[in-house]
Amino acid sequence: MATNESTLPTTEEQWRVRLSPDEFRVLRQAGTEAPWSGEYVSTKTEGMYNCRACGAALYPSGDKFDSNCGWPSFDDAIPGAVKEIDDYSHGMVRTEIRCANCDSHLGHVFRGEHLTAKNTRHCVNSLSIKLDPKNA
Repeated sequence: MATNESTLPTTEEQWRVRLSPDEFRVLRQAGTEAPWSGEYVSTKTEGMYNCRACGAALYPSGDKFDSNCGWPSFDDAIPGAVKEIDDYSHGMVRTEIRCANCDSHLGHVFRGEHLTAKNTRHCVNSLSIKLDPKNA
């Protein structure tokens, strides 16, 4: 369940207090955790993956798949839960994905890889999400 928007931090300093240093680097500064280091890379537990910053529901576990890319991968998100932004950093063009509720960085989305029937891979940092196993 999403945190009430009125309780969301309104400044980056407020986010810095709420999040761990690693979470802040990824969620608020668009950082990336090292491949294969995240707690959810190989997780098979059923449930709902929520935004670690605000608690908004993002990805049902049924949309998670093994992409062997080093980060948790999902072939779809809950409609309206994720927004896409053009990312021109690091000398390439990618599509960044952010939580639509709190604007925190989740990762990037890639299309055309033919890894699933939906032909989409949301490559998400484990530090950006939190699994709620009760909400399967």
